[in-house]
Amino acid sequence: MAASPPGFLRPKEIAPLNAVEEEKFARFCPALSQVVEAGERTNHILWGPYLEMHTGWSTDPELRFAGASGGALSGLLVHLLESGEVDAVVQIAADPENPIANRTVVSQSRADILAAAGSRYAPSAPLARLHEFVASGRRHAFVGKPCDVVALRVLAEERPEIAAAFPVMLSFFCAGVPSETGARAILTAIGAKPEKVAQFRYRGQGWPGRATATLQDGSERSMSYHDSWGGILSKHVQHRCKICADGAGKAADIVCADAWESDAAGYPVFDEAEGVSLIVSRTALGARLLEATVAAGRIRTAPFDVAQLAAIQPGQRERRRALLARLAALRLAGRPIPRYRGLQLWRAARQNPVSRNLRNFLGMLRRVLRQRTSGRG
Repeated sequence: MAASPPGFLRPKEIAPLNAVEEEKFARFCPALSQVVEAGERTNHILWGPYLEMHTGWSTDPELRFAGASGGALSGLLVHLLESGEVDAVVQIAADPENPIANRTVVSQSRADILAAAGSRYAPSAPLARLHEFVASGRRHAFVGKPCDVVALRVLAEERPEIAAAFPVMLSFFCAGVPSETGARAILTAIGAKPEKVAQFRYRGQGWPGRATATLQDGSERSMSYHDSWGGILSKHVQHRCKICADGAGKAADIVCADAWESDAAGYPVFDEAEGVSLIVSRTALGARLLEATVAAGRIRTAPFDVAQLAAIQPGQRERRRALLARLAALRLAGRPIPRYRGLQLWRAARQNPVSRNLRNFLGMLRRVLRQRTSGRG
């Protein structure tokens, strides 16, 4: 993987692929295709297959405070390590050499999990060292974006050594990957020169937490989550993420998200509060692990009504409903589109009025035409 303007990670081809390699690549690459099979699980139109949904939070005050929401994912990871369920955790943390960027780390203790806690809204490639992790002989819990887990799940189904190396796969709701240009725009807005930044936190240290740059002299500059994500970072999300059918981690054993409170109009409230996570158990393994973590006292849970989820996750809701119209526009324009099976695109689109689907169709079509006109398409 290599950095590419305006600050994304892109695969670097070092040799031509033959026909057999191309076919293998197409099977596991989530940018090209995704297949979801619900089996006997509840299969929600927007949120996909699941067994149970809860809200919850870490009972460890430091993990709860440091995490992006209630620290439930961090609490689960600590339990997996301390119970011997896994030997290590593969996850993302801040890059000490470039504070707005990410690096892949292998965590083996509560201190490691705490150091990596919190969302990192920047490009990451946690599977780039896959062979190294397999060769280590350790059992890992993997924490990655939904697309990362899709790829790892397919590979694990085909290759026993990968399944053995990654017996647990965890994810989180993802609204797309912004470029590093987005983070630099935050630094500009808060008056922090990049060369003076020692640490950068996208959120956390409270819920939702502020985007915060700690400068080399120890001073801090920050802005609210609403302004940093809603006002800046969301405008730098890459195109492929806007036609993603799975921002909710449908291939994971457990997926966590923000369990926002909502106002009278049903819109999420971003006032600072004690963090609360949404916890979705998608597999029997996930349900067992969550039950064991609660029994060990690492997480406290409460019931959750799935009917509330569309209101508190409007970005995920609207992207799912708009997806079919966007894909139709790309196909009409002669652009390649992913092959999705089992993701209920038609049923999600029918939750939108025709006028909204038309706006999404025309918006995507205009985007493609502008790219052609500017020579970028």
